[in-house]
Amino acid sequence: MPSLRFLLSRRWVIFFVVVIALAWVAWRLGEWQFDRLEDRRERNAQIERNEQSPPVPVSEVTAPGAELTRADEWKHVTATGTYAVEDTVVVRYRTREGAAGVDVVVPLVLADGSSVLIDRGWFATDNRGATPEDVPKPPAGEVEIEGWLRLDATGDSAAVTDQSTRSISSKEIGEALDREVVSGFVDLRSESPEADDPLAPVELPDLDSGPHFFYGLQWWFFGALALFGFVYLVIDEARGGRGPVRGSRRSPSGPHRARPS
Repeated sequence: MPSLRFLLSRRWVIFFVVVIALAWVAWRLGEWQFDRLEDRRERNAQIERNEQSPPVPVSEVTAPGAELTRADEWKHVTATGTYAVEDTVVVRYRTREGAAGVDVVVPLVLADGSSVLIDRGWFATDNRGATPEDVPKPPAGEVEIEGWLRLDATGDSAAVTDQSTRSISSKEIGEALDREVVSGFVDLRSESPEADDPLAPVELPDLDSGPHFFYGLQWWFFGALALFGFVYLVIDEARGGRGPVRGSRRSPSGPHRARPS
């Protein structure tokens, strides 16, 4: 049996540690991808349940200062009120199929005086940009809306300047407009009466599982490949780096022939 004492050398010990570390990292990254896949599936199932559930008044789900959770997102809600057109906010950098545009957010003033932010849809701007005065107006008077409750954005992108923002946060918009606004916002599905110049409807989320399954398999494959490569090199080293011997060697000059006498 070939000797494996070379594995105790400093070079091979370091090599072994590096391979084990790479395999462990690949395993953990694979697990992380599969955890993300499970989270994605749970999120999709929650969204499907919320989308298919009967609508409930928005006041039963959220209120000013309420703490919303992921389970509340995409709940089917209704509200009745009057649009505060003067407080329209545009959400910049919203593209569709390569076309530039903005989302149009308008507070809907409820009977108790608080407001719910309604993302009424998308408006194409042809790279010109847009201000609240440029976008189509919502219906006047009392309006009944139906839509999907969304969670607030966070971070610098939610900052509001001149009634314009990059993402929707009820806290930031409420402070900028000096309005009492309920937590979250609503992606509009329908409104009655309808607007004279309706916007492009809000897009529903993509419910596929994403690439996480195949990414997880790739990471595990890389880890297995590292271990396999190490074992292969150990075997090759134990055999003297020559590989398996297959039969006897033949002289390059061909078979030996006796000289004639």
